[in-house]
Amino acid sequence: MAHTSAHVAHTLARHIDEVFGLMGNGNAYFLDALLTSTSANYTAVRHEAGAVVAADAHFRTSGRIAAATTTYGAGFTNTLTALAEAAQAKVPLVLVVGDEPTSGPRPWDVDQIAMASTVGVRTYTVGRVDAAAATVTAVEHALTYRVPVVLAIPYDVATLDIGDIPEVPGPGRPVPLAPATDFARVSLDRLAAELAEAKRPVLLAGRGAWLAGAEAELGALAEATGALTATTALGRNVFPDVEFDLGVTGGFGAPGAMERIREADVAVVFGASLNQFTMRFGELFDPSTQVWQIDTDDRATNARVGGFVRADAKLAASELVTRLHRDGAQSSGWRETVDTTADRAYEVGREFAEDGRLDPRTASARLGELLPDDRVVVSDGGHFIAWANMFWEPSAPDRLAMVGTAFQSIGLGWHSVAGAARANQESTIVLTTGDGGGAMALSDLDTAIRSAGGRGIAVVFNDAAYGAEVNLYGLKGLEKSPMLIDEIDFAALATAAGGHGVEVRSLADLDVVEEWTVTPVEDRKFLLLDLRISGAIIAPYQEEVIRVNS
Repeated sequence: MAHTSAHVAHTLARHIDEVFGLMGNGNAYFLDALLTSTSANYTAVRHEAGAVVAADAHFRTSGRIAAATTTYGAGFTNTLTALAEAAQAKVPLVLVVGDEPTSGPRPWDVDQIAMASTVGVRTYTVGRVDAAAATVTAVEHALTYRVPVVLAIPYDVATLDIGDIPEVPGPGRPVPLAPATDFARVSLDRLAAELAEAKRPVLLAGRGAWLAGAEAELGALAEATGALTATTALGRNVFPDVEFDLGVTGGFGAPGAMERIREADVAVVFGASLNQFTMRFGELFDPSTQVWQIDTDDRATNARVGGFVRADAKLAASELVTRLHRDGAQSSGWRETVDTTADRAYEVGREFAEDGRLDPRTASARLGELLPDDRVVVSDGGHFIAWANMFWEPSAPDRLAMVGTAFQSIGLGWHSVAGAARANQESTIVLTTGDGGGAMALSDLDTAIRSAGGRGIAVVFNDAAYGAEVNLYGLKGLEKSPMLIDEIDFAALATAAGGHGVEVRSLADLDVVEEWTVTPVEDRKFLLLDLRISGAIIAPYQEEVIRVNS
């Protein structure tokens, strides 16, 4: 005989290897069963939001689903921002929580199902007879729809003996959406014909193309058409031929590359939502460019799209290559005429800005040279997000994750280190955060240091301010005092928590990274770089936001 919580723990562990959480009354029996009788790995966090963020970052940096767990009530409400971020970013995860008894709420209970629903998250409640089945259903729902789900264990059900744990068929995997309708087939015929005639084609891919495993097919399509390629911030280096790639699009993109994209006569977008930032607020494509979108959504996601095909990116790209080869189409040859290296160049700046503090562009460019090639970068939200995206080129889409940007949240950075570290146990984990978000998430500074250890580096862009607010509102003349932060010594905080903190006031101070890199992992501590940067340097993407909001 086994109780309900054991049914949930055993069944979850058959399909999910990593669980992140914080123990309380509502999940104590679940965690006991998980740790004493399953092979799942458990990482303790210090804040409930951190459990969800870590599970989120685990998926973003590996493509493998993870779970989080917290208690009920205040433990659950602490997860809501992180749940909203995962829901808006379409990240699958399972949050196992305690819940009010089936006999009715206690004075401290809240309507958790309603709260989860308000941020777009569905709840599955475990019953006396279906605990294992409900667990599998929750995992399957998360994977099928690429969303977070809540799996709730009512307090008076958690310890009920409900028999032996049954073998429940594993969760089904999503079936790729083939372009099988007459409309889709005719649309692909039209698109293939346009690509065959195109003189300056561009292929743009996003995170959806990576999730579809479309790298080889997109590479073949780029070769067949002679297209230049580019990606969204979440699809970096999904195309195999780096030589012909213009890099990231939108506000993070290099000016020359963005001008090159405007020369395109036909642009095909795979697995990207074309949000306002990717589209440079409508300026990415020239008005004369014919824009096609291929996505699993049921309609085009931007008004600029002129042709839409609902299909899996991998299958659609393969179909287009087949059509082009069948019809004897010739490559446009455009990509061989373009110097993409020059197009992708950014302005670096000087070592110090006019106020005597480090120029974040120069410091970031130097870090791009020093950081280990095996790095996986996790990014908090804030003005500073541009610098990693511009100067720390990731080798693949799952090597740079921005947790918080979908929901426009800051303060999720430290939490995400644990998820990335467990997902990439042989890689260097690099966190990039600001002083505002970094201070907000300090509860899991210890978790980051514990999880990554000698494989972890944190870079804090410390300008003693909430930089985005200063740029958007301070420059308009609004009172700046609420936008400023008393300068925090993050280096001292990291050292106190068991890491090695270094205050960085010059480029020479960054030599510590080179020393750290050549030191054996077992002899290293988690390294925190407290970059004292100038707040006067505005990131290009922020300038676009300022322009639109002026």
